[in-house]
Amino acid sequence: MIRSVIVDDEVSAIKSLQWEINAFCPWIEVCATYLSPNEAIKGIDLIKPDCVFLDIEMPQMDGFQLLHSLKFRNFELIFTTAYDNYALQAFRENAVDYLLKPIDSDDLKVAAERVLDRKKNNRLGEQLRNIMQDMRKQPAPRKIPLSFVDKTLYVPSEDIIYCKSDGNYTEVYMNDGKKEVLSKKIKEVEALIDNPSFYRTHHSFLVNLSCVTEFVKSDGQYLILKDGSSIPVSRSKKPHLLELLGN
Repeated sequence: MIRSVIVDDEVSAIKSLQWEINAFCPWIEVCATYLSPNEAIKGIDLIKPDCVFLDIEMPQMDGFQLLHSLKFRNFELIFTTAYDNYALQAFRENAVDYLLKPIDSDDLKVAAERVLDRKKNNRLGEQLRNIMQDMRKQPAPRKIPLSFVDKTLYVPSEDIIYCKSDGNYTEVYMNDGKKEVLSKKIKEVEALIDNPSFYRTHHSFLVNLSCVTEFVKSDGQYLILKDGSSIPVSRSKKPHLLELLGN
């Protein structure tokens, strides 16, 4: 429903427009009507309607003065007037339409459909903006800097399957089948990765638990990873590991 307000200094004009809206534009709900521009200003700022049907020539102030007195202007605007000499000024106010009295029901329906279309487009635009804002709020995936003598690789942690200690060096095994060798101890690499998805299953192995496909309890107990690798599990690590794996 499009929540609307009618502002006109003639009771008969308000009743006539309200009847036509109810008869031909069922998607528009008239929330309030105002004979006084001053009361209309208070009401519009309070109600915050989706659409305002606004007369131009009124006592106290005209429709344009009323518009410029509002704090809330986020609504679709349809002018309703007996005078055709304000059209240019009306569209400078970003009006949806300019309806001449007596208002034709077909013209009213076209204007009301424009309001509905604008409302749908505004909501779609707002949804897209919210999606973009949410995307901006999400932190960029953290990449692990793997430093070598001649280069530094920046690797997303999820691209690492496991790490294997080789004394003062650590072998890093990747999703793409590559192996990189770092001149760091595995303890240093574990601190560098700093990710709760990685677990030291053994003093020589650091495993990405999201890559585990099977836990074999026989033959000394070990893990099988998605690349087919078999990783030993220390007896002392088993209880905590199974808890992490959801068992």
